[in-house]
Amino acid sequence: RLAELAVALETTPSALVSLETPSAPAQVVALLGLRGAGKTTIGRRLARRLHVPFVELDREIERRAGLSLGEVFTLHGEEYYRQLERETLVALLNEGRSVVVAVGGGLVTSPDTYALLRRSATTVWLKAKASDYWNRVIGQGDRRPIDQHPQAREALEDLVARREPLYAHAAATVETTGLTVAQAVERVE
Repeated sequence: RLAELAVALETTPSALVSLETPSAPAQVVALLGLRGAGKTTIGRRLARRLHVPFVELDREIERRAGLSLGEVFTLHGEEYYRQLERETLVALLNEGRSVVVAVGGGLVTSPDTYALLRRSATTVWLKAKASDYWNRVIGQGDRRPIDQHPQAREALEDLVARREPLYAHAAATVETTGLTVAQAVERVE
């Protein structure tokens, strides 16, 4: 009867009685949001909870290019960066492993790349108020926004307004304003 069942299921009797359980399909959780959204902090903790690797797409792009992001932009421009971003994302997705990935805040401005990500991963927008993004970045000791651009705060508010409709296409949204990191991780999970 086992042989008949195996034939009907187009497999072998040994495969039917194998003690190995089939591996679950890879699950990719992609965290989206502006700089200061908490993608790295929340992503690392979420990955630990899920027992999967954490990947920052920008670090993978740097490794692939052999350059820092600043050098990529300075030497080759944004179009080249977006090409590397897509190629790096495709390579990561083709690995077929479960992973939590933090993607760059501007990935959503590349329609094809963003569509690929939404098809291949569970996308989660880490949403916050512009003032939260600002305070988090400054709180990390990064004074570049203030030092390099006198109207940086207004520019950030404009960026939030332009990108929110794009981020809203994510599969889930977690409002992080007023949450601890642990609470945000729990909500994402």
